[in-house]
Amino acid sequence: MANSQEIKGRIRSIQNTRKITRTMEMVATSKLKRAQDRVQAARPYADRLEGVIRRLMTPEMAARYPLLRQPKEPRRAAVLLLTSNRGLAGAFNANLIREGRLLVERLRGGGIEVDLHIVGKKGINFFRFQQEQLATARTDLDERPSAEDAASLIDPLMEAFVGRELDAVYLVYAQFHSALSTPPTTQQILPVEPPSQEEREAASDVDYILEPSADQILDRILPLYVRNSLYRGMVETAAAEQGARRTAMKAATDNAGDILEDLTRTYNRARQAQITQEIAEIVGGAAALE
Repeated sequence: MANSQEIKGRIRSIQNTRKITRTMEMVATSKLKRAQDRVQAARPYADRLEGVIRRLMTPEMAARYPLLRQPKEPRRAAVLLLTSNRGLAGAFNANLIREGRLLVERLRGGGIEVDLHIVGKKGINFFRFQQEQLATARTDLDERPSAEDAASLIDPLMEAFVGRELDAVYLVYAQFHSALSTPPTTQQILPVEPPSQEEREAASDVDYILEPSADQILDRILPLYVRNSLYRGMVETAAAEQGARRTAMKAATDNAGDILEDLTRTYNRARQAQITQEIAEIVGGAAALE
């Protein structure tokens, strides 16, 4: 058994660590609330925008709108993976990286060439360690993504898709359900999928007066829809990161408390044994002097 001084030193070390994890938990909780507000603000707009697209779009429009082009035999695709710049968030980044890696393997297994576009140091470091060539490596996006950030990422990919340099664009992000549920999700954002027959029938129940024409509206709204799909993924990933970090730091704080309890009991036993030994030595010495 370690002596009482060693145990006391370990107790101080665990106490200092618990202060750090508790502070990080509080910071993550504060950031999570603001990130959740951004997610809630983004969802209604995205849902309404998607509803308009579903109402106006038909499969026959693919010949007139490049963003609706449905390649019969895709040859090249882009994978846009969103991760974070920082760790201490449990398995958050590991799950996203695994989802992205499996997607890349699946596409390459189908004979499709893949361009990797990575956001966040964690994803960049992993794929560089795997000696993958990265078409994009961004670490300048903070935890409060903007529509301009989304446009700077997706606009070059839209241009490549329109120019037939790419046949598909996939987004890998963390879908935010709650602080405890942030599953990694893959979404194909290009080409824009036309609505199914059931969706068109459901949308036809709504009566619209279109000004200007549906073609002119789609010409403006399709790029906006693609940018917004990425923006929504970015704000959900930012909220998921803070939720995962809060959960991880709370678990670390709780574990530190459990360790402190065990160490305190061990320290008390060690101290009691030391005192008992000292009393026994005093009694033995006094008896020897009689």
